Amino acid sequence: MTDVTVQGTSSEPVRTRTQEAALPVHPEAQALLDALAEQGMPPFPQMTVPMARAAAKGFLDLQGEPEPIAVDERRIAGPASQIPVRIYTPDGDGPKPLVVYFHGGGWVIGDLEIVDRPLRTLANRSGAVIVSVDYRLAPEHIAPAAFDDCYAATVWAAENAGDLGADADRLIVAGDSAGGHLAASVAQAAKDRGGPAIAAQVLLYPVTDFDFSTPSYEQNADGYLLTRGAMEWFWAHYLGAQSDDLDYLCPGRREDLSGLPPAYVATSEYDPLRDEGEDYARKLEAAGVPVTQKRFDGMLHDFLWTLGATPSGAGIIDEIADAVRKAGA
Repeated sequence: MTDVTVQGTSSEPVRTRTQEAALPVHPEAQALLDALAEQGMPPFPQMTVPMARAAAKGFLDLQGEPEPIAVDERRIAGPASQIPVRIYTPDGDGPKPLVVYFHGGGWVIGDLEIVDRPLRTLANRSGAVIVSVDYRLAPEHIAPAAFDDCYAATVWAAENAGDLGADADRLIVAGDSAGGHLAASVAQAAKDRGGPAIAAQVLLYPVTDFDFSTPSYEQNADGYLLTRGAMEWFWAHYLGAQSDDLDYLCPGRREDLSGLPPAYVATSEYDPLRDEGEDYARKLEAAGVPVTQKRFDGMLHDFLWTLGATPSGAGIIDEIADAVRKAGA
């Protein structure tokens, strides 16, 4: 195993590994894979979009009990239609940090519910107000619809921070998987467009490129929940008939990453997206951006959705909370 240290806010190494050097799948993750296999869940490329969305709701049973917290449902103005958001406000005096969160699901599946329980816990532990964004999904709304909604929601959150009991100077964008892709893209757009000012970005096993040939794609093409075929299916729905050269579509291809906000980047060992997330962390660090990068060994993609079944990964909540507390401090 080769260790490459990412400098900045952490001494956690960014690691690359050959398949032979891999640690075994964590027993909790293996038990989850076995249970899903017993249920006969078909691969995403064999599902229709409605089938895939219905299947995603099964992850709610893997998340444990929801924590109590004040929740407010709103609809805010978007570029094409109103955007539903869910706002979590923990106890305590303000103004609090403000997190704008984008759920995962390959831009095709997922919704406010799929991340409701993790975000309740995160809000309570971080002391931050969290605005969870229900952006438009593909294939009904192809790229850049999801990005446009997420950027608009971030602008709205910054402009309304005071009314939310939050501090606009401690604005964080965050997301898992496709949501991590959207958070990275919004951070880049905010720099290019002169705002809103973002204090930090939290990228959980993010999509950063349109590339199915990385070593982690080869090593984890099948058998570890998220597959290469599934990612090809997601990208095909999100792009439609368009090419992959749209603005902010591939944040990892951007040449100049200087001046972007500090980043926390989490990756999973058994995940096709592992290498592109870790490569983006290295590129950010090389551009002078403070980076904390953590690989969760033995874990599968998007284990934030399965913490009830894979509790050994629950430390990710505390790490995100720490990153949120440090933002703008």
